[in-house]
Amino acid sequence: MMGAIFFSGKYGSTAQYSYWISEATGLPVFDIKDVRADPSEYDFLLLGSSILYFKLTNRKWVRKNINVLRGRTKILFSVSGAGPSNKLNRWVANSLPPDFLSEVKHIALRGKLDHSKVSWWVRIILWIGSLFNRSADASRDERYGFDYMDKSTIEPIVLQVKELQRARLLIGED
Repeated sequence: MMGAIFFSGKYGSTAQYSYWISEATGLPVFDIKDVRADPSEYDFLLLGSSILYFKLTNRKWVRKNINVLRGRTKILFSVSGAGPSNKLNRWVANSLPPDFLSEVKHIALRGKLDHSKVSWWVRIILWIGSLFNRSADASRDERYGFDYMDKSTIEPIVLQVKELQRARLLIGED
């Protein structure tokens, strides 16, 4: 079983996690904007996506490729400031069709937000959003940025990929 990583990101966290996973597993990495990003060539897929404005950034690509993605083993890793939570699960659920999500294992990773790398408009939206956030920590993160990047958090993904790779060896696929 051959696999690959297909990611969509905005500020670099999702790309960084994708390359760390690639380094640990040997899987090729594709930015979904790359014309060579063809999921039909792979048996299992890691789909990495940042979350912007409460939506997965890869949602349009997934919908465009949904027929190719169906029937393949899929692991979705989302990257945002929010950790695993019901709120995050709602954002993911609102981004992709329910029948597709039922085929996907989702793992939430925490990213980073450097205010010096976002537009003034995004900083204003984040500041306004911080006024309505019930969590003091999340409100602070929206106002001043954060860095929750942690290479060790990819371990559950790496273990699942290695399990898929072992299964491939056991059944004699190349």
